[in-house]
Amino acid sequence: MKIAIASDNQIEIAGHFGMTKGFVIAEIEDKKVVSKTYKENTFTGHAQHGGEGHDHQHNHDGHGEHNHKHETILSALSDCSAVISNGMGMRIYNDLKSVNITPYITQVRNVDIAVDMFINNKLDDNPGMGCNHHA
Repeated sequence: MKIAIASDNQIEIAGHFGMTKGFVIAEIEDKKVVSKTYKENTFTGHAQHGGEGHDHQHNHDGHGEHNHKHETILSALSDCSAVISNGMGMRIYNDLKSVNITPYITQVRNVDIAVDMFINNKLDDNPGMGCNHHA
């Protein structure tokens, strides 16, 4: 199984899934990490348009030209069973669940600790910490 952890530096978990610089992809077999790679984030709208502050007709309410569809990120992470971040919009949280990718909004800050907790079924998930303006 593979899991994706949003991270800007491959050590700490990113504060926001959609604005992360990339994803640590951990492949797990028999409760052990067998490989880790880093996938640069070129597929979320925030990453493509320079983040939250960049207007570029970006629209969170689902109307208009850029209606924030998540097909690209869902496709890019489709081989992962779970994604971990310190924050994400509730719309992507629900979209991940709809394609059988389990999202985690965790308070854990370290990538390796989060992976270990995930493997041992101890990773917290706090959907209430999600960004509702992305719902």
